[in-house]
Amino acid sequence: MTVPDSAALYLVLLALLGCERGAELVVSRRNARRAFAAGGVETGRRAYAIMVGVHALFPLACAAEVLLVSRPFPGAAGFAALAVALGAQALRWWAVATLGERWSTRVIVVPGAAPVTGGPYRFLRHPNYLAVVLEMAAVPMIHGAWLTALVFSALNAALLAHRIPAEERALGRAYAEVFSERRRLVPGGPRG
Repeated sequence: MTVPDSAALYLVLLALLGCERGAELVVSRRNARRAFAAGGVETGRRAYAIMVGVHALFPLACAAEVLLVSRPFPGAAGFAALAVALGAQALRWWAVATLGERWSTRVIVVPGAAPVTGGPYRFLRHPNYLAVVLEMAAVPMIHGAWLTALVFSALNAALLAHRIPAEERALGRAYAEVFSERRRLVPGGPRG
């Protein structure tokens, strides 16, 4: 099977995304160790395992749809999706940088820690989850993998419908009070 040039470039992009995810995991593991050392308490371990599986399958599904169904590069729509995907990465790392040592892919709460209200948290309760929503929709569409975009966006929505309320409960009353007027995922959208 010959891989067209655009598909080969897309595979490189997916490999880079995999490297970025690897960097996230390194940061997350380091921060989780620090949170546990400070008395952090984890919630949602079962749901986390499912989330890891979905995120691990995501780039593989993107590649499979493009290669097996011979999805063509969609031109301007593909470049627009790339811009959204890059914006999602910028938002994700802004959230990571803002949370600093408190950021993790797991839900670990250090008792007594004040809520972080700077950076993108000035506007939203969950900017990192918004980045994931954008990424799940945009990355497949860079090369026309619309079926993967639909399936993984739906899976992600189901995961977030469980994870966000669980995380907010774990963060407690101080968090709820500080963020009561901020939207969950979209500025001006539903408070949730």
